Amino acid sequence: MAATEPKTSDSVNTATSMAQNKKRGVPEGLWVKCPGCSASVYKKEVAQRLNVCPKCEYHFYVSAHERIAQVLDDGTFEAMNEELQSVDPLEFSDRRKYADRLKDEQKRTGLTDAVVTGTGMIRARRVAFAVTDSAFIMGSMGSVVGERLTRLVEFATDQSLPLIIISASGGGARMHEGILSLMQMAKVTAALARYDEAGGLFVSVLTNPTMGGVAASFASLGDLVFAEPKALIGFAGPRTIKATIGIELPEGFQTSEFLLEHGYIDRIVARKSLKTEIARTIDYCGK
Repeated sequence: MAATEPKTSDSVNTATSMAQNKKRGVPEGLWVKCPGCSASVYKKEVAQRLNVCPKCEYHFYVSAHERIAQVLDDGTFEAMNEELQSVDPLEFSDRRKYADRLKDEQKRTGLTDAVVTGTGMIRARRVAFAVTDSAFIMGSMGSVVGERLTRLVEFATDQSLPLIIISASGGGARMHEGILSLMQMAKVTAALARYDEAGGLFVSVLTNPTMGGVAASFASLGDLVFAEPKALIGFAGPRTIKATIGIELPEGFQTSEFLLEHGYIDRIVARKSLKTEIARTIDYCGK
């Protein structure tokens, strides 16, 4: 039997180094890749900056409940109409049944539908407040979303409250509910018209993404329309438009910056400044 060759000092050092590197490996989940600049950024630092990249100021997705915590004074939010839930009137089914999809989305996101509505305080100013969440079927507007928003607008009208709606809806009208979804655009818009006649102040905040029927209805109807930096805002997406008309689109097409330049929105507001800007707007308008 051949004798075993003794380990050299170099091989021992290499093995020791590999073991130490493995032991000292960076734990998973500490870093996140920024979609804006592709840099790896420290996740805790991003969270401390309200989910904004410290290198390029890219605004990451935040949930509806995180938005509430960021914009409203602590402990002041009171939810409304959470009991409203879709009854799947068309018994729609694609890859799976719509009723099953709703249950799965509710379990995954902790939301009952794609919008949360209620009242709260912004720097001690009472407001009617709503925020859509793109995590719930792309934030699409179905019957429940339309009904909750309409009831909130009517409540704001009756109580003479400023109305704040933060939109993050990439799905537009919800196809699973057909025409019942499309009619929500008109219903919410009509409620906003009555609110405007009563002298109400509506501040609409557009975030990434705000598209489809949401952008084509209530999201664009604010007395003041704010938008987060570099948010995608429009009706059809840029790839769909390019394929339809067959020409190159302008650089930055459908971004907040492009729309501000062309008069579609009033101001770009960074997430860290949003609460202050809304409070300042309420005071300036005497509401």
